[in-house]
Amino acid sequence: MGTETSFVEVRGNTAMDSAEKRLNELGYKQELRREMTMFKTLAISFSTMTLFTGITPLYGSSLQYAGPAPLVWGWLVVSFFTWFVGIAMAEICSSFPTTGSLYFWAAHLAGPKWGPFSSWCCAWLETIGLIAGIGTQAYAGSQTLQSIILLSTGTNKGGGYFAPKWLFLCMYIGLTVIWAALNTFALEVIAFIDIISIWWQVIGGLVIVIMLPLVALTTKSASFVFTQLELAPQTTGVSSKPYAVILAFLVSQYSLYGYDAAAHLTEETKGADKNGPIAILGSIGIISLFGWAYILALTFSIQDFGYLYDVNNETAGAFVPAQILYDAFHGRYHNSAGAIILLFVIWGSFFFGGLSITTSAARVVYALSRDKGVPFSFLWRQLHPKYKVPTNAVWLCAAICILLGLPILKVNVVFTAITSICTIGWVGGYAVPIFARLVMPEKNFKPGPFYLGKARRPICLVAFLWICYTCSVFLLPTMYPITWDTFNYAPVALGVGLGLIMLWWLLDARKWFKGPVRNIDAQNGKV
Repeated sequence: MGTETSFVEVRGNTAMDSAEKRLNELGYKQELRREMTMFKTLAISFSTMTLFTGITPLYGSSLQYAGPAPLVWGWLVVSFFTWFVGIAMAEICSSFPTTGSLYFWAAHLAGPKWGPFSSWCCAWLETIGLIAGIGTQAYAGSQTLQSIILLSTGTNKGGGYFAPKWLFLCMYIGLTVIWAALNTFALEVIAFIDIISIWWQVIGGLVIVIMLPLVALTTKSASFVFTQLELAPQTTGVSSKPYAVILAFLVSQYSLYGYDAAAHLTEETKGADKNGPIAILGSIGIISLFGWAYILALTFSIQDFGYLYDVNNETAGAFVPAQILYDAFHGRYHNSAGAIILLFVIWGSFFFGGLSITTSAARVVYALSRDKGVPFSFLWRQLHPKYKVPTNAVWLCAAICILLGLPILKVNVVFTAITSICTIGWVGGYAVPIFARLVMPEKNFKPGPFYLGKARRPICLVAFLWICYTCSVFLLPTMYPITWDTFNYAPVALGVGLGLIMLWWLLDARKWFKGPVRNIDAQNGKV
């Protein structure tokens, strides 16, 4: 590699920050508005992970597989390994502050020979994961709203209204459309909403974590929470303790990702080569602490373990956290008002999370379209003339998300499939640049302000192996015996989708797709 060429650091009368300078070195001109601060970027990254949206929808199923102890300790185990992934990604983000993020990283780290293929795989995994991620938020948000309506109209025992599938689908579609509509406004609107989001979740999280155990008439013992391992083979069909524990960990593995959202916004963030890594690691730290506290609050506040899953209980056995909240507040105050308010706080987190994921998904589709890696790229790479956001990409993501939700009318395991597709695609996308960073010659890497040095190989190796494990377990059956109603459709859906994408690569795309396309003259120097 040649010596680094100096760059003009003043554009007109405006100083060029280090991240924009590095963007120019990588071959991209500044097109998006660079107005976001580190705190705003952290807010969007944290909102994408969110305190409640990962834990709440899978808490009941994970608790049922093996009881409280694997669920509680599983969060700490998964958090530990998540730090390896986050640290590896933070180093790469510091060196490559571009909105293409993961697939851009994969292309440059894998080198000229393998770069296009690595970029292709990473881009599509990430795209699939993010779009499915919108669906997970819309589904879980609708599920929470369903419980709010039920408790507000009299509970399942008191003649309350339990939304049927057609209305559930309408709520799912409605949330998706609202997120897309909000994403058509200026980025400052989204950033402002995400500032509200971080305070909503921090304050709301503190209220729930502190209030719920205090309101509950009784609390479970520490030995129950931290040592009780209890299988439910009559319900789940799982009688193997190791297998049940693996499934109990899924709630943590589903919750602890999404921190790459900061990387998607680096072209819009001031000092992104420094602030991007801070936002990634900061969001992991916050969610690790608050997430465990939330799990502990729910578990300590359980009144009757078996009653949580009774289809004749007040929440129709459909949403375990809602029943825990109801039991606590109704037991103390003989009404469900407190439970409804806290469920609304949780629903707000789903709303904010879906909004942030829509933002991230649109940025990835925009970046891939800019590099001509999506059919009809000329449509999806267009920016709104006034707001300077990729409006067409936003609505494309929303439309696909709605299509993913249509089976809600006929299939009972839609959320399991969408969750698995989301996690495998999203987390699987992390693996490609991390593996490339692991095996690349160090002399070809230009470090940013956040640099691991000799520690990068062991950190990247642990991160890569953990991602492989995570993707594998989300392909496992989650209920036995396996029938059409309990089958995990994720392996089939991913197999077909990724198979078509690989076939496209072999037959056509490999001839023209070269990875990220520079839009300014190439410069000498390490990239």
